[in-house]
Amino acid sequence: MRDILAKRLKQCRKEKGYTQCEVAIYCNITEKAYQNYELMTREPKIEILIKIADIFDVSLDYLVGRTDKKELNK
Repeated sequence: MRDILAKRLKQCRKEKGYTQCEVAIYCNITEKAYQNYELMTREPKIEILIKIADIFDVSLDYLVGRTDKKELNK
């Protein structure tokens, strides 16, 4: 699951055209903290993961690999 999360964080960020710094600012964390999530040297707390899912407009299930569907059920 950790590898999937790291891969999807990077993939979603690039698809949206955001820098790591921009995502970090939105989540109110340091750029280094966000870099650690993409490298999976640290795991984000659930509050941060929710913010990340919001900015990328995907579900938490998608980010952690429980589904391959990006779309949110709205």
